[in-house]
Amino acid sequence: MPNKHKKQKFIVGDNETLDECLERMKSEGYIPVRRIEQPIFKEEIRNNVVEHVPCGRKIVFEGKLQ
Repeated sequence: MPNKHKKQKFIVGDNETLDECLERMKSEGYIPVRRIEQPIFKEEIRNNVVEHVPCGRKIVFEGKLQ
């Protein structure tokens, strides 16, 4: 059995629910200790000015080995 890290980050996939990600963490032996949400931006040109417009978010769970 390979050595596992004490902490690991789990990214919620595009076609994955939060519950599915948490279940994946549990099956690998980790419990969630932190949730991080990072905004995703895209560039749009409006009136010859480049603006950064939010278009989604990335959710990452930090897990601690049980």
